[in-house]
Amino acid sequence: MIVTIDGPAGSGKSSAAKALARRLGFEFLDTGAMYRAVALAALRAGVPFEDEPMRALLAGLRLEMPPGGAVLLDGEDVSGLIRTAEVTSGSSEVAVLPAVRDALAALQRSSAAGRNMVCEGRDQGTVVFPDAGCKFFLVADPRERARRRQAELAQRGTAVDLGVLLDEMDIRDRRDSERHLAPLRPAQDAILLDTTHLTPEQVVEALEKEVRRRAGL
Repeated sequence: MIVTIDGPAGSGKSSAAKALARRLGFEFLDTGAMYRAVALAALRAGVPFEDEPMRALLAGLRLEMPPGGAVLLDGEDVSGLIRTAEVTSGSSEVAVLPAVRDALAALQRSSAAGRNMVCEGRDQGTVVFPDAGCKFFLVADPRERARRRQAELAQRGTAVDLGVLLDEMDIRDRRDSERHLAPLRPAQDAILLDTTHLTPEQVVEALEKEVRRRAGL
């Protein structure tokens, strides 16, 4: 069974997806980390965020997502390195490129083949897994999303002004929702959940209840 959780940055989808996978005994696929890893590889190599240069970069790139949450780039664990502000911004830029989306969508499908998987991202329910057994789309108030991102960065020792994060999030939201290829939007059959005033526990409980109902678990 495939469960997809889509939504904008800061909506709580990543933490919810991880927790839901643990509760269900499913595996977790962090597709956002894949785009971040590709952006990191491009930044390291000095490759511009353009379709053809990125296509050439991807041809020689080895990206692995082993169980446990690690992100391996050519064998190197880059799980921590892909969470910087520079990589975050870059991941949104590479995500609009057909070469990147096609390559990663194929990798995501092959990774989930024959497995019970919770997948989170921005187009999992609309493009990558349109026939998923259960689809969710999480949303939250922009200021709350920025506050969450600020707290996440603070835990890593990085202090960022809330207003700066709000501006960055607005730019990213518009880029993700207005792009021609796989725009950020809920699938027609997705369940929308506003997480603004919910605790992480309440979010996971709501998701788990629906998945178990549909799967007869």
